[in-house]
Amino acid sequence: MSLLSRYALKLTWLISPLALLALWSAVTSAGLFPKTLLIPPLYVLQAFEELLANGELQEHLSNSLSRLGFGFVIGSLAGLAFGVLMALSKTVQVYCGPLFHAVRQVPSIALIPMFVLFFGIEETFKIVIVAKAAFFPVALAASEGVKAIPRSYFEVANVFRLPWPTLVREIAFPAAAPPIITGLRISLTRAWVVLVAAELLAADSGLGQMIEMGRQMLRIDIVMVGVVVTGVIGFALDFGFRLLERRLFRWQAR
Repeated sequence: MSLLSRYALKLTWLISPLALLALWSAVTSAGLFPKTLLIPPLYVLQAFEELLANGELQEHLSNSLSRLGFGFVIGSLAGLAFGVLMALSKTVQVYCGPLFHAVRQVPSIALIPMFVLFFGIEETFKIVIVAKAAFFPVALAASEGVKAIPRSYFEVANVFRLPWPTLVREIAFPAAAPPIITGLRISLTRAWVVLVAAELLAADSGLGQMIEMGRQMLRIDIVMVGVVVTGVIGFALDFGFRLLERRLFRWQAR
């Protein structure tokens, strides 16, 4: 395969976005929908440049990403610890497992009204809702990953009488790393979606609030900017974690 063909193959992921953009332009040019519902891509680009110039987009994006970072770190670390504990301790599994599996079925968005009553609409609320969204996928991935470790690993650990911290650090985490990383990737993108939804409903800043303000002002161009930026950020987060998975676990592909 030539060098040019390799580069062309790497760019195939652009086909679907460009096709969607072309369809969007064609539909708006044909006037199938009023401009209050769907505007041309050029208008969205102009709104994007306007929001960049006045610094509004950067401010909202910075607020959203900082909330995502704090909430994700708290939720993923708590989920990692709980998942490993639930896999290694029969007591935790018996007493906490049923409640865990019941609560994880409740959509995070459904808890937003209750969280608003408890924490108000300040930063604590957004961080808590992100932490909740991140906690369950990581905990489930860690629990299932540790349970899948061959029992011989733990039998060797018992022979050497390894203490619990060493058992978790030297055996459980490394052996269960692939599913844990996958759980982290899933939880990060899920937390991002939940955060934007929470900002739509109860926030004074952030990408979700920018979209909501655009809707209230009938600025569909600002709404579309928020939607596109949200999608791009979510794609970038997922793609970054996929690259991390490939780099960390290259040996699995051999």
